[in-house]
Amino acid sequence: MKIAVTGAFSYSGKYITSRLLARGEEVITLTNHPNRPDPFAGKVKAFPLNFQNEEELISSLRGTDVLVNTYWIRFDKDHNTQPQAVKNTAILVNAAVKAGVKRIVHISITNPSADSHLPYFWGKAANEKAVTDSGMSYAILRPTVLFGKEDILINNIAWLLRRLPIFGLPGDGSYKLSPVYVDDLAVLAVDAVYKNENYIWDAVGPDEFTFKEMVQLIGKSANASKPLIPFPPLLALWAAQFMSIFVKDVMLTPEEVDGLMANLLISKEAPRCKTSLRTWLEENKITVGKQYASELARHF
Repeated sequence: MKIAVTGAFSYSGKYITSRLLARGEEVITLTNHPNRPDPFAGKVKAFPLNFQNEEELISSLRGTDVLVNTYWIRFDKDHNTQPQAVKNTAILVNAAVKAGVKRIVHISITNPSADSHLPYFWGKAANEKAVTDSGMSYAILRPTVLFGKEDILINNIAWLLRRLPIFGLPGDGSYKLSPVYVDDLAVLAVDAVYKNENYIWDAVGPDEFTFKEMVQLIGKSANASKPLIPFPPLLALWAAQFMSIFVKDVMLTPEEVDGLMANLLISKEAPRCKTSLRTWLEENKITVGKQYASELARHF
């Protein structure tokens, strides 16, 4: 098979691509970062993910059997806004249809909603509709917070715990999340490539923590336990934004605080992924949080 993966040199796309190559498949990538280090030693041919040129996208996708789409943006920056990302996704899906792609595996988020006041979640719902209305067969996977060696949230919580005398929780930290290991998501995505039926699945790990419990676990695993102090959510956000100046990044967004506190990062479905964050942290306790992971440096 010939399979296109958006962002094969990035985070989740890299794990998906690695598993596809291990199966002997031909993989191409559509990427906004053609100069990013190639972890596959030239085995994956890169094409521009240029939403301004639909004909180029069609040409790049022609002959492809399946598109695995991981494209999205975490927060708005300059012309890269979440409403624009919705338009871009529609362009990509339409290009895949015109190129003759038969199936799409699309990475979304738990609990998307067209009625959400949060652009991240209504944008994900709009993207899902573009996929389901496309006429291609589809699998939509809805992960929560990803963790792995390249992750940002878990790593940067550990980074803060290693360096600060206290850790400020937005609110009381009682809201919940079910982290999912990035390679477990890759297993589900690769399996979906070979299926024919249409389906939408949540992709969550076996653990369900309160945010406070997760931060406590990260601190204990990294030998960096600190007092966890409840902050009013707005004050916690301001503190994160102040620290963002020094790390030259966006550490936390208002949407992320709202999404967490609304319990949008948990699932009512049985967990389909097996790797426990507790086990992973124990295996990676020496390295997690040793260096800050910058979203801006990675994507912009």
